[in-house]
Amino acid sequence: MPDRRAAIARRRRNLLLAALAAFVLGVVVGAVSGDGDPERAGEAARDDGAAPAAPSEAPVDRLTLGQQVGQLIVLRFDGTAAPAYVREALGEERAAGAILFRDNVTAPDQLRALTAQLREAGRRPIVAVDQEGGEIRILPWAPPEASAPEQQAAGTVREDAEAAASALRAAGITVTLAPVADVPTVAGAALGGRAFSENPQAAGEAMAAAVEGWRAGGVAATAKHFPGLGGATVNTDDGPATIERTRAQIEEADLPPFEAAIEAGAPLVMVGHALYPALDAERIASQSQAIVEDLLRGQLGFEGVVITDSMEAQASLATADVA
Repeated sequence: MPDRRAAIARRRRNLLLAALAAFVLGVVVGAVSGDGDPERAGEAARDDGAAPAAPSEAPVDRLTLGQQVGQLIVLRFDGTAAPAYVREALGEERAAGAILFRDNVTAPDQLRALTAQLREAGRRPIVAVDQEGGEIRILPWAPPEASAPEQQAAGTVREDAEAAASALRAAGITVTLAPVADVPTVAGAALGGRAFSENPQAAGEAMAAAVEGWRAGGVAATAKHFPGLGGATVNTDDGPATIERTRAQIEEADLPPFEAAIEAGAPLVMVGHALYPALDAERIASQSQAIVEDLLRGQLGFEGVVITDSMEAQASLATADVA
């Protein structure tokens, strides 16, 4: 019974964090959609040093069980307009938001119409895209034009992130699934071309600059793919990956960029789907209490929102189906 109560407490705590984060991200959406005074909405998203009033009731307590589950889901759909089932799910709070891919985005005007649809249907939903830079840009007309290693080499990481955030915010996007915190330290690293640096300290400096830039532009950044895919030669989108490193090696080579991102105020951390036998011999990172609770929340002290990489990634599907 004590273990069950502890598990319920953890789930409730994480649901509360997710609900609060959805509210905070909604402040940004409100500024874009014209809910209230844009200037005041922008001010609300910044740190002003004032202590927030203690809520009389936790947001999670106002949700049904189905809504609580729904607030853990960011859904995907086909097409350039939001289907009826998506609008219904958002309106009934059976989903926290949507992630958009290239087939959802064709032009600036179309994207603004789509995100307006999502906002109208939902209650300030999360609207996320992958906007790392270079080839990984769902909005091809928006910054950063340079890839992450090119940004780091040019010393433009912060300004590129801020410019990208301004463009995404104007389009109605609230979350970027970037920057990449992975440190490629093996030959043929799968994400080598998307990482800032092969040096953990340099990567950490770039991560902090990127998070600061995204925050300045009004879009929530996501540090990924915890606890680091720098030792993977297979992209987990394509298949299972096992990273054979000791815990000490992971702490030295992989964690510094995540620590820097957390220190800089990253509101989200994405957990990847690789297996790390030194941390959890049985479960991939996205399904591991040892990695999410003990390492990320406990050791690193992250109190923001933890999200997973795509549940349709092959490394995830190798453990079980999406359901």
